[in-house]
Amino acid sequence: MSASTFALGLDFGTGSVRALIVDTHTGEEAAVGTADYPTGDHGVITDPGNLELARQHPDDWTHGLVQATQEALRRAHGHRDFANDRLIGIGVDATGSTPLPVDRTNTPLASRDDFRHDLAAQAWLWKDHTAHAEASEITAQAQHRGLPYLHKCGGTYSSEWLWSKVLHCERHHPHVAMSAFAWLEACDWIPSWLCGQHEPGKVVRSICAAAHKAMYHPAWGGLPDPAFLRELHPGLVRVRERFHGPALASNQRAGTLRRDLASALGLPELPIAVGLLDAHAGAVGSGCAPGTLVKILGTSTCDCMVLPMDRALPDIPGVCGIAPESIVPGMWGIEAGQSAVGDIFQWFVHKIAPRSVPEGEAAHAALSEAAARLLPGASGLLALDWHNGNRCVLVDPRLTGLVLGLTLATTPAELYRAWIEATAFGARTILDRLAESDVGIDRIVTCGGVAEKNPLLMQIYADVCERPLLAARSPQACALGAAIFGAVVGGAHPDVLTAQRAMTSVKPTTWTPQPAAVAVYRRLHAAYRLVHDAFGTAGARDLSGVMKDLLALRDAQRQA
Repeated sequence: MSASTFALGLDFGTGSVRALIVDTHTGEEAAVGTADYPTGDHGVITDPGNLELARQHPDDWTHGLVQATQEALRRAHGHRDFANDRLIGIGVDATGSTPLPVDRTNTPLASRDDFRHDLAAQAWLWKDHTAHAEASEITAQAQHRGLPYLHKCGGTYSSEWLWSKVLHCERHHPHVAMSAFAWLEACDWIPSWLCGQHEPGKVVRSICAAAHKAMYHPAWGGLPDPAFLRELHPGLVRVRERFHGPALASNQRAGTLRRDLASALGLPELPIAVGLLDAHAGAVGSGCAPGTLVKILGTSTCDCMVLPMDRALPDIPGVCGIAPESIVPGMWGIEAGQSAVGDIFQWFVHKIAPRSVPEGEAAHAALSEAAARLLPGASGLLALDWHNGNRCVLVDPRLTGLVLGLTLATTPAELYRAWIEATAFGARTILDRLAESDVGIDRIVTCGGVAEKNPLLMQIYADVCERPLLAARSPQACALGAAIFGAVVGGAHPDVLTAQRAMTSVKPTTWTPQPAAVAVYRRLHAAYRLVHDAFGTAGARDLSGVMKDLLALRDAQRQA
C-alpha cells in the first residue's frame, strides 16, 4: 500500500486564518492550526465616524499564515502517517470581495511605513459598504448603455465588490489610488505572496473572484470594456490594464512555494493552487455537486450551487453571480447569500442583551436553550435580517434591520429566536428565487461555525425552508475545500469531483421539517414577505394588518 499523502488548506476568514492538513485519499484531518488577526476589532478595522467602513491589515494575513501553519505542522506530527515531505500541495481561500492596493513590487501599501495607518490603503474587507453610491452609479450606467455586465451578477452591482470600492478610492482617496500600481483580491494576493511573486502583472487571477466580483466573463472577453470604465473614472482603466488574464479556475497552479518560506516552515517547495473565495471553498469542502446546494453559515452566509456547463442557464435576478468554473471546474457556479447572519447574533449578545445573559459563547448557548422552549410564533415578533444591508435578492446595502411586535413583556430569548427566524426567512427567499429560475435543488448541505454550534438554528431553517438539512462532516469545510484544490494540483486526484468523493462527506444527523412548525412558519413567512417587499422594493403596500396578525398568532400559539 502506498504511503499517505497530505494537502494543506489555508482559509482566511473575517477574523482569523485556519491551516488544515488533510489526508488526500481519505479526507481524514490530521491537524488544524488557527491564528486570530490582532488588528482592529477581531481583525476588522472600523471608523467610528463612518459606520460603513470595514478594512483589514494584510500583515495580519501573512503573520497569521505562518503562525497557523506552524501550529498545524506541530500537531500533525502526532498523526501516525504524517511527515512534512508527504505534503504535496497547498490551496488558499479568502474572503471577498476584499481588494488590496499594492505597489509595483506587489507590496501592499498598508505594509509600507508611509501608508501603514491610512485606512484607504488597507484591504477593503468584503463587508465594507462605503462605496454604495458608486455601486448604484455602476448599475445605472450599465443599464443605461444596455451593456450585459450585470446579467451574470443578478442585475445589480454591489458595494461589496471590486469596482465600487476602487471607484470610491479614486474619488475620495486619490493619494492612495495614484500610489496603487494594481488592486488584487485577497484570494489572489495571498498565493502570490506564498510564491514570492514581485510583479503584480504576473499574479494569477482567480475566475472565482473575477467573475463574481469584477464583472469578468468570457462572453464579453473578460473585464468590462475600457470605454465603460473610463466614463466612471479614468483610474479604473489603469486598474483594468494591470489585470492580466485569463482568470483561471482553482484546479490550476498559481506557482510554487518560495524557497525561503518553504525552508522556514520545513516544507518542500510545494505547488500552490489558484486561490478562490472562502465560501466557494466551503461549498467544495461540503460536497457541492449538481442538485446539491451548500449553505455556508457564518458571520454572513453564502449559497452555492453548480450545474453542468452544457445546460442552458438563465440569468437569475438578485443573485451574486453566475460564472463558468468559479466553484467546481467544468461547471457553472451560482452564488447568492445574506450579508449578516452570525453577525446579527453576535451583535445582539455583545451590544443589546441584558447583563443577566452570560458572556461569550455561553450567551449563545443560554439564549438558544431558552429560545428552543418557545413555540414558533409565540413571541409575536417578526424581524428583518438587514443589519448589514441586503445581499440577495434585493442587493441593497442601504437597508437596515427591523423588528415588529415588541411589547413590555418581550424577552431576550424571544428576540434571539426572532433573529434566527429572520435569517431563515431570508434564506427561504433565496431558495424561492432559485426555484423560480428552474434551478433544481435535491438536497441542502450546511457548513460553517453557526451550523456547527446551533442545532436550534438548523431546525428552524429546516422548518422555514421546508427541506431537510444536512451538515458537512468537516467543521473546517472552507479549509478542506482549499485543501482539495491543493490535492488536485499536487497530483493526488485528476479532478475536483474525484477529490470530493474521496475527501468529503456529511454527518449522520438530518434536521427534518416538523409539520406543526411548518404550518406556523408559512403564516409568518407570508408576513415577512409583505414587510420585505414594503421596505425593500418600490410601491406602497398596506402593512396595517401585520401587527394584529402577529398578536393573533402569538395568542394562538401560547394557548396550544
